[in-house]
Amino acid sequence: MKSTMKHMFAALSFAALATPVAAHHSYSMFDMQRTIVLDATVTQFRWSNPHAFIRVSADVDGRTEEWSIEMTSPNNLVQEGWTRRSIKQGDRVQLYVHPLRSGAQGGAYSGIVLPDGSTLGTVE
Repeated sequence: MKSTMKHMFAALSFAALATPVAAHHSYSMFDMQRTIVLDATVTQFRWSNPHAFIRVSADVDGRTEEWSIEMTSPNNLVQEGWTRRSIKQGDRVQLYVHPLRSGAQGGAYSGIVLPDGSTLGTVE
């Protein structure tokens, strides 16, 4: 019985000392030194944790490409002036994006010119 109690006490002690680990990924897949500008039509805007996403149909070198743009969390975006209704499907926007290093059609959000001409984020 004493042995069982010792094991149980040890297990509870270790459980009490354990701390949750917050997962986070790197932005190394994006070329943060480069910014490209996409003239695009919003096909989907997903306002969700841990990251919001914008999917667009963009005009690139005379052809249409589908791009997926990763954003930060909605909590951070609100501090920048975003709401879940800032953009909607069908909106024509100009997106400023740090492209994927792989060359695939995706990137990290930097800024946006909204249909009314107002801006959010870094637009340079």
